[in-house]
Amino acid sequence: MASAPLIDLSTIDLSQTICDSRCLDEFLPQTGPMRQCDRIVWVSENLRHCVGAKDVRADEFWCEHHIKGRPLFPGVLMIESCAQCTSWLFRTRFPALGFLGFLRCDNASFRGQVVPGDTFVILVEEIEANPRRFISNVQGLVNGKLVFEAKITGMTI
Repeated sequence: MASAPLIDLSTIDLSQTICDSRCLDEFLPQTGPMRQCDRIVWVSENLRHCVGAKDVRADEFWCEHHIKGRPLFPGVLMIESCAQCTSWLFRTRFPALGFLGFLRCDNASFRGQVVPGDTFVILVEEIEANPRRFISNVQGLVNGKLVFEAKITGMTI
């Protein structure tokens, strides 16, 4: 797993939104507090790379209980944020397939904290995809610093 960013963000406007929460509703089954990807910021022309974002808020369901007095965005929600972003990318190429299931998370590494007020920027690089299964390298950044990386596998069910 690389420690350098999967995508060069120097030419991407992270304040841009190409798919907001209403658009994500068309691609993802997670809603309400389980929606952990707020928007898609950028996608490559070949639909093999994308950048998403999760705005971490102080009123989220986990804040009061995940490290009382010092809320930290849980690692499992970092994984979920990235899995939702990879699912969106897969769906842009294979829109008519069934439900997407999460199969694996390999080589997960947590390298920093994410706290309320942060924007968790999600980088996705597809490794392999066919109509049945997809594998992607993912990274999470806060203020340009790598805080999370993993390899995520999902499939249609």
